[in-house]
Amino acid sequence: MAKKPAKTAQVDVAHYDVVLAPHITEKSTLLSEQNAVVFRVANTASKPEIKAAVEALFNVTVTGVNTMVQKGKTKRWKGRAYTRSSVKKAVVTLADGQSIDVTTGI
Repeated sequence: MAKKPAKTAQVDVAHYDVVLAPHITEKSTLLSEQNAVVFRVANTASKPEIKAAVEALFNVTVTGVNTMVQKGKTKRWKGRAYTRSSVKKAVVTLADGQSIDVTTGI
């Protein structure tokens, strides 16, 4: 008897607008040991939208999503002050036994 194909979430173009890029740092690399991946996401994205987008794009099961907003720093250039853009990051926790290789494109 043939196996049923794995249930996959439908990929929508809007999912690419929610998950912008992986956030690769030393701290996010250490989080991969706890089955978590860090992404930069849209500032208006909610936790359910992030969960649906990651599940659809990477075909994994997400158990939790934690978000944070990194406020833009105030800098000076040629004597004038300006503010960098704020960035929203999401720490996505995956189910046991699942992983995402962020070094490959989607």
